[in-house]
Amino acid sequence: MAATVRLIVNGKAIDAPEGISVGALLHARNGAVLRQTQHGAPRGLFCGMGVCFDCLVKVDGRPNVRACMTLARDGMIVEIPA
Repeated sequence: MAATVRLIVNGKAIDAPEGISVGALLHARNGAVLRQTQHGAPRGLFCGMGVCFDCLVKVDGRPNVRACMTLARDGMIVEIPA
């Protein structure tokens, strides 16, 4: 059985397989909308390799973290911008 980690996403505890990126986790759970353009168009995980900026979230109080390049770890607090 694979190890799991528990992180908090927008105040809710989520269990995830160890080694998964935050971006992959959010996309797999519900295709999360991570931000909106200036015109209100939804954006989520796009390139998945750190080239674009469509997956920016706040991690442990640090803003503008690329979710696709950040591995989920136990106790991590992720906030998806409103």
